[in-house]
Amino acid sequence: MKTRGAGEIARSAVEALLITAENSKAVNTREFVDEVEAAAKIMMRTRPTAVSLPNGIRYVVHRVREGNLSGQTLETLRETSTKACHEFIENSRTAIEKIGEIGARRILDGDTLMTHCDSSAALKVIETAWKKGKKLKVYVTETRPRFQGKITANRLGQMGIPAILIIDSAVRHFMNEVDRVVVGADAVSANGAVVNKIGTSLMALAAREARTHFFVAAESYKFSPETMFGELVKIEERDASEVISPSELRYPSISVANPSFDVTPPEYVDLIITEKGIIPPQAAILLLRELLGVMTPEELEEFQTYELQEEENT
Repeated sequence: MKTRGAGEIARSAVEALLITAENSKAVNTREFVDEVEAAAKIMMRTRPTAVSLPNGIRYVVHRVREGNLSGQTLETLRETSTKACHEFIENSRTAIEKIGEIGARRILDGDTLMTHCDSSAALKVIETAWKKGKKLKVYVTETRPRFQGKITANRLGQMGIPAILIIDSAVRHFMNEVDRVVVGADAVSANGAVVNKIGTSLMALAAREARTHFFVAAESYKFSPETMFGELVKIEERDASEVISPSELRYPSISVANPSFDVTPPEYVDLIITEKGIIPPQAAILLLRELLGVMTPEELEEFQTYELQEEENT
């Protein structure tokens, strides 16, 4: 939890590959590829729900493998690896800026907004709308149990945007005052379902009941290709101590469930704001097909079996 937010998690994982490549002691290309893949496998196991992480890792590893197969020298392969890392990191940051510009167009002057957790993409939409002169007020949930909403409230405060910090269970109480909900995403599945911080689905349900627009801001690398092939996005279960200290659990019959994310059905989402434009959730499958369309049949087969090979090797 020292690194938070799906985008930052992906960039940090790719930065780990960059450090691996720059400090490699490999004496030939095979050793170099092995070092990069070993680091990639470690990163792949760290955060199971953040789809952006494996997508970032694959972006780099795919280019390293291609370079090796094409006969690149060790030094050229190192350059290929570092270039791919820098490209992904830069593209992910550029995506946030584009999402802010596109999403701000859907925010109206005088809107009251609501947001959840600490999403760079959602915050950029709100920030960009504010900088365009639109007067706003934002309800921010605490986002228990780690209280990431306090980070968002402070960031809004630094910009001068009026923010009201509320407890998670007060969402429905205030929803009738809200014009638009803007949240981020840790993953978007092929059917348009959104995986985000626990509590998002309840917020979406309250918004649907109140006829409040529900917007999701998500970079394209958060869309999960595995879900096209029948895989489910894994929901990370975090330590019980985040909810309650062990000393307070006095009876062995008490257990704690602490899922970090939940799934919001596509029918509760009005639109998804990506750096490629605004899409309805039902169009997620089309965006995924576009992203995977550049792959050859061989590359697609390799992509589908990458996770399986990783599990078998461990």
